[in-house]
Amino acid sequence: MAITSPQVVPIAEGQHQPDAGLADWLAVIAGAIGAFMATLDIAIVNTALPNIIGEIGASVHEGSWIATAYLVAEVIAIPLCGWLERAFGLRRFLLTFVVLFAAFSLLCGVADDLTTMIIGRAGQGFFGGALIPTALTIVARRLPLHRRALGTAIFGGTVILGPVVGPLLGGWITDTYGWRNIFLINLPIGVALCGLIAAGLPRDRSDWRQLIHADIAGVIGMSLGLGCLTALLEQGHAEDWFDSSLIWTLLIASIAGFCLVAVGQARAQTPVIDLRILRGRQFAAVFAISFMLGAGLYGTAFMIPQFLSHVAGDTALQAGGVVFVSGIPAIVLIPLIPWLLRHVDLRLGVAAGLIFMGLTCWLDSGLSSASGDNAFTVSQLARGVGQVLTMTFLNQAAINAVSPALAADASGLFNAARNLGGSFGLALLSTFQERRFDLHVWNIASSFDGYDPFASWVAATQDPGATIAATQQSIVREAMVLAFNDQFLMLAIALGIVVPLVLLLRRGNNGAIVHAH
Repeated sequence: MAITSPQVVPIAEGQHQPDAGLADWLAVIAGAIGAFMATLDIAIVNTALPNIIGEIGASVHEGSWIATAYLVAEVIAIPLCGWLERAFGLRRFLLTFVVLFAAFSLLCGVADDLTTMIIGRAGQGFFGGALIPTALTIVARRLPLHRRALGTAIFGGTVILGPVVGPLLGGWITDTYGWRNIFLINLPIGVALCGLIAAGLPRDRSDWRQLIHADIAGVIGMSLGLGCLTALLEQGHAEDWFDSSLIWTLLIASIAGFCLVAVGQARAQTPVIDLRILRGRQFAAVFAISFMLGAGLYGTAFMIPQFLSHVAGDTALQAGGVVFVSGIPAIVLIPLIPWLLRHVDLRLGVAAGLIFMGLTCWLDSGLSSASGDNAFTVSQLARGVGQVLTMTFLNQAAINAVSPALAADASGLFNAARNLGGSFGLALLSTFQERRFDLHVWNIASSFDGYDPFASWVAATQDPGATIAATQQSIVREAMVLAFNDQFLMLAIALGIVVPLVLLLRRGNNGAIVHAH
């Protein structure tokens, strides 16, 4: 039987509010752990991907679908979770999804072929992805106004830590115990999480009418549109974009899906997600900032390990340690977040976070071929501060921008925007890196053409062929560094462009991240 506690309801200003009980905090912790598991499982698997594809006999290109399947399923689930939660009831919804997330984790852990692994990862992505926005719903329903800042701080900290802890933890588990254990570790965590949910959340009613009278066009369209768009972005670079029939198929399917969403918005009595909230300038600003935040978060998490691997020669575990540095500020700042939310204008908090993140990208745009782990220490610490500020205050802005009844839909769109921004960012960065690399190779190499002292020096060496090969290797290395610098500079500019959008936001009220509903 669940532990009972006072139900959170909106009350007038100045009226006494019941404090949160043990059950309330157990529920908040459960939501945070669920969100942490979902975000962790993206980064933790990426580290072990070479080991996985080697053992199951897949090529590098085929293995990329292991990561893509998770992201596609996750981005489908996030905007649908508000509708599913209303249909099943919060407690039953969470218990069911945690059990299924653990079951698909087990499937990944025992997989011996690519098909089984992709099915397992898709299941993980769908049932894990829904746990992310639901964590904010728990904070809204279980905590009184004066405790929500702390609840959201816990949630924000776990969501930030997942991507930065993942590479380090994934590398360690893979090297020490084998890659299958990065999936099997979810089983005991899932059991503990079910216990916390059962103890912290009371039994609530299901509303099966949500399924009977569902916005079928919207559900199918949202799944098809977002899923195919994410797959297009994830695989576009590998498939050479629109030279591939697969990319054209995904594009057409995505457009058809969004057309179905429009039909659902126009005809359904209760759309699967109310997109009218995007008409409000405040939530539209939150959506745009979240989109660019995703590009910054996923982009830097992708580029730094790539630079350390290809230029500095680091192992995956060493690169994971550098990524982890950005999580240190989250650990340090979490106790201060409730105070910050009460006393700092959220517009200032979001702007400061974006500026911090932009400046760190600008700092990283000055790398050289001699740069190693230490070159990222200052920027990673500052990046961590920027991520904490932006994520925390933007959570508040997202819910403050809509009415309490639309909080679940707002949370779904807010989180979906971040994931889509990450997918768009990675797709553009991959293509931009290749083109800038080719340009820099040509520019550097052309400077040697017709340069007589260089030709004379090569001819005078004992092994001219080896000298030319070493020179070519040096050219490639320098061009790669310059391409990475261009990528970091592009991200810095992109993050700076959205800073003025904070003027469209409105100040929060006493640190209230979310409203009871």
